[in-house]
Amino acid sequence: MDSVYSINIERAVLSSILFNPEELEDVLASLKPKDFYLPAHQKIYQVMIQLHDDDMPIDEEFIRKRISSKDVDDSILIEILSANPITNTIAYVREIKDGSVKRELATLATTIKKVALEEEVSGNEALDTVQGELYKISTDSATSELKDMQEITGDTLSYIERMKKLGNKHLIGETTGFDALDRKTTGFNEGDLIIIAARPAMGKTALVLNMALKNVEANKGVIFFSLEMPAEQLMLRMLAAKTSIPLQNLRKGDMSDNEWSQLSGAFDDMNTKKLFVDDGGSININQLRARVRKLAQNEDNNISLVIIDYLQLMQGTGNKDRHQEVSDISRGLKMLAREMKIPIIALSQLNRGLENRPDKRPMLSDLRESGAIEQDADIIMFVYRDDVYKERDEARKEKEAKDKGEEYRSSFVNKPVEEAEVIIGKQRNGPIGTVKLDFQKALTRFVDKENDMSSTAPIEVVFENVADVERETNMDMPDIL
Repeated sequence: MDSVYSINIERAVLSSILFNPEELEDVLASLKPKDFYLPAHQKIYQVMIQLHDDDMPIDEEFIRKRISSKDVDDSILIEILSANPITNTIAYVREIKDGSVKRELATLATTIKKVALEEEVSGNEALDTVQGELYKISTDSATSELKDMQEITGDTLSYIERMKKLGNKHLIGETTGFDALDRKTTGFNEGDLIIIAARPAMGKTALVLNMALKNVEANKGVIFFSLEMPAEQLMLRMLAAKTSIPLQNLRKGDMSDNEWSQLSGAFDDMNTKKLFVDDGGSININQLRARVRKLAQNEDNNISLVIIDYLQLMQGTGNKDRHQEVSDISRGLKMLAREMKIPIIALSQLNRGLENRPDKRPMLSDLRESGAIEQDADIIMFVYRDDVYKERDEARKEKEAKDKGEEYRSSFVNKPVEEAEVIIGKQRNGPIGTVKLDFQKALTRFVDKENDMSSTAPIEVVFENVADVERETNMDMPDIL
């Protein structure tokens, strides 16, 4: 263990802070008390932080007042005071941090051996423990330094130049699969967490399958975590959308020779694409993170999009209440999106309370365990089809009339193509509003509306802070879009 710590380096950093307390601000960005190897050094650094927080002088006298002789031998403090001054404190800080990470990894190696040999712990539970501990080490070791204005303006200029090379195209990120939605969002961008929510039977799974299909057809790699539906059913839906063969016909194998030929061609094409499906039905954030990283390590996979269907079916880690579990999952997905620099789409259920409203179009408050999800998401979309509710209402009225021995003639027409609304309830870097699509029921396929002029109409931009003001002031604001 001698190679993973240096008492002299630790002493030099503490000495540097004592002689120049202003340096503590820079050191705090990287080091925690536990990063020091010597317990006495941990205690001294902790006291320095306390003095800093209390706006007290960081000097020998005040440190002695707060440190017990049982915790820190007087000779250790004298050695720190007599240490030679250093000029590059940050370089020394990096050495301490590096040693701390290596010690934690060595401890993890012991943990791995322990959980691997415990008979009462299953292999999956042991793997989950190891993945969780490794993730804690990796996130704790990540340090970020403040950027000065010169660096920020340089990065911003580079971004603008990259956008200019795109030729003023409205699509910057990965396609949503729909032109009207791409225009509203500029696509799904790297690091984005996108939540797509709806009540059951609205078609949210069909919508993201359409999105996945468009991306894999553009030779992008897509990972689909299906916690509710087996991979074969997902593929049947995707093939129906791709070939325009009704889903029920595909399920029964009831197709003409021409359709069989179409299907064969679709299989040949899909076999060349990078679509990865995990339909295990049970996964937590640590397992999901490990599987995404594994596939993304191979550059040939070109992983550009991750989809989870759906968020509330993911398992939590540890013994926490469900709200805290969902909060951890939501935050974990956002951090993974930023780390991998890809968009992540997570489907979510809505509270059934909206069923009691006259207007059943979803709102942000309808999200289950909405607080954490709403905070972490960059884009929140709702899928809404009014005909679903109309059909249910007509069926209910017909049954009530039948029970009374009366006749009821419904005016509802079950159309093969229904209008659907994708309601953007939140968009961190763009407008909110509604995009209308057509839903082809037999093909479980959403498509852009023909001759839709909404994509070229002027858009009034309403950014996230407007929603924040509404939420904090509890004011009813008019619909702007």
